[in-house]
Amino acid sequence: MAKWTQDGGFFTLHDTGEVKAPIDRCFQLTCSIALVREELGMKPVTGRTEGLVQHGDTVRWEGWQLGLKHFHVTGISGYDRPVFMQDSMLDGRFRTFQHDHHLRELPDRGGTQLEDEVRFSLPFGWAGRLVARYIVVPHVLRLMRSRFARIKRIAEGDAWRQYLPNEQTASHA
Repeated sequence: MAKWTQDGGFFTLHDTGEVKAPIDRCFQLTCSIALVREELGMKPVTGRTEGLVQHGDTVRWEGWQLGLKHFHVTGISGYDRPVFMQDSMLDGRFRTFQHDHHLRELPDRGGTQLEDEVRFSLPFGWAGRLVARYIVVPHVLRLMRSRFARIKRIAEGDAWRQYLPNEQTASHA
């Protein structure tokens, strides 16, 4: 169940989902540039622009969000395949933005638990906090739920094969 908290100007959003697919497949889909591109509707223009992100990679995303031209430069600041990936904003419209992706194998249920935590703040003091609370928080929570549903649909069927490089899926399918 999605939830969020606010501490001053800092917002923390949290959600979990379950996928009946191997943990490594789910992790690789989490790292897929193509999947993120589809989900956000933004284009990777510099840095790693295709394939799977890995520790130390950067990606500059450009496109439209909430009716505004937007850019976001992210760096992969944490990476422990297949259980954790963290992306942190290096430049963009937020004051701060960090997204933790935790994965946990569920052997008793034959699947993987996805757990995401997004932490962010906006500039512009009280006005930024109002925009965050009433516009950005609901938007990001919808994106998180949509991402989990997309990963579930892709990972549980055969569609995952079009997102993951053959050399990385052969031994982890």
